[in-house]
Amino acid sequence: MPHTPRPFPPADGTAPPRPSAARLLTTLAARPAARVLLRSPWPEAGAAVARGPAAGPSMDRHLDARLRRAGRARPTPRSAHQLAELALAAGRVAEADRYLALVPPGTRGLDGTRARRHRHVGRVSEAVVGLRRAVSAGRATARERRQLHRYEEELRLLSGWRPALTPVVGYRPDPASVLHVLVGARSHRRAPRVHSLLSATAATGRTVTAVVRPGPSPDSAARRAADAWTVDGVAYHRILPADRRGTATGRLQQEAQALLELALRARPAVLRTTSHAGNALVTRAVAEALGIPWVYEVGELPADRWAATRPAEAAASERYRMGCAREAELLSAADDVVVPSRAMQDRVQELTRALPTGPVPARVAPPAVDGPYLAEPRPRQEARRILGLPESVPVVGAVAALVEREGLDDLLRAAALVADRVPELLVVIVGDGPARAELEALARRLGPAGRVRFPGRLTDEEVLLHHQAFDVFVVPRRDEPVTRSAVPTAAVEALATGTPVVASRLPVLAETVADGITGLLTPAGDPATLATVLQMMLESPAVRRCLGGEARRRAVPARTWQAVAADAAEVYDHLTGRAGPQEATA
Repeated sequence: MPHTPRPFPPADGTAPPRPSAARLLTTLAARPAARVLLRSPWPEAGAAVARGPAAGPSMDRHLDARLRRAGRARPTPRSAHQLAELALAAGRVAEADRYLALVPPGTRGLDGTRARRHRHVGRVSEAVVGLRRAVSAGRATARERRQLHRYEEELRLLSGWRPALTPVVGYRPDPASVLHVLVGARSHRRAPRVHSLLSATAATGRTVTAVVRPGPSPDSAARRAADAWTVDGVAYHRILPADRRGTATGRLQQEAQALLELALRARPAVLRTTSHAGNALVTRAVAEALGIPWVYEVGELPADRWAATRPAEAAASERYRMGCAREAELLSAADDVVVPSRAMQDRVQELTRALPTGPVPARVAPPAVDGPYLAEPRPRQEARRILGLPESVPVVGAVAALVEREGLDDLLRAAALVADRVPELLVVIVGDGPARAELEALARRLGPAGRVRFPGRLTDEEVLLHHQAFDVFVVPRRDEPVTRSAVPTAAVEALATGTPVVASRLPVLAETVADGITGLLTPAGDPATLATVLQMMLESPAVRRCLGGEARRRAVPARTWQAVAADAAEVYDHLTGRAGPQEATA
């Protein structure tokens, strides 16, 4: 069994905490902040950071208060322009439109603000046309000219641009070598689940190399870090060019060339990458240059994730349609597509159904567990003693990114209803994110202090202890396209510890939680029903033991990284022709 190095930063499935809009824009310097936020090699990254995954009711309360105060009096044209920028940074398009209506035409910088507004809802071409008109009329600022260049680059990426590499003649791969392409912080220290798969693959006898592409804005610490290291038999390398190009396409071209040079040293027979269009573009270019297959692992579709953080019109926008078309092209180009659920498998086929070659088949590889999750769980009271939680009270918990689509506000409302019958109830929500301040404020409004705890982002060991300490684990996700197909890995970990799960009745959660067998499913967005189910669970220890015992029996050892790696190894053998005649036809 491969060893996962400890300690690790959080393994709770949350993304690294992003700076809130208020902290970025406290001086009302929205446009300079947007310049930094939009330095992304692919549109989703900059857009997601600029708005945050949970704007609207989940945005920073200080920014919300600033906008509310401004609404009490008619602002001057200058302050209206600044407030429009703030509203856009918070994702409040309708409010931004009201402020923009107060800004006189011809105001310096207004064309850039309007372009940001159009781009935010997916009208990329309209944003580009407006900025081009400003340049032609001679009123564009230097900042707006740079903004136009970024938006034109985004259109190129969405419209079919690809890195260009010279084919390598006479390339001879090592049949046992596989190279994984990761991005940003997805290294062994920041993504232990990814490392678990890589180290388990190395344990099958493969030579495993992982290369970490830079994120949108590599920090100085990343630049100072070593560019190569080895952990558990996995050789990690970092791509950080000293002279990183200034354009998105230039950076991707640069990274594709660097990846090709590394591949010529590692001699992989297969390339594998994860769902990020920049990853897929770079990986495909190198695979084609070498004449070898590549595997595309799709955890969620970037276009769906982007639309989930935008107004409803975004789902029918030019940006969304182009993003879906680009993703369909990349999916069809891969030699093997891996998804975490049947729901995502259906989504991939739906997205690619209109292609001339027909829908793309996808292989399902559910999330897995490893290491301490395979050991016998600690007794609940012992885990609580270690964490400093009360040993005798009922504890309901969640481990998630604190974003609006996770529905954690529904959990708090349900808990407030349960507390009328179970006053000693404690709710623990592990994780961090832009919705945290709003969730904490809601918890204070709904009940007495101390009933809800937010321990923040935790280490792997602490997350495991919380799973073992909970009486019930809750996944109260809202019903949105991105939540219907993306698997919450924390739910799998909870099942592996023998903790029963109560989850929203969504396709992917119905695959993860066997209703009435390993947990219970409730309608999404229905706190009252969730409260009824939680109360029944808390008042029925025998039910919890029955559901939890079956949950662990099913999760362990069926969902281990060793099993996932063994399946992947068989696919690699098939793709490279190493499989025997019977295996190849299986």
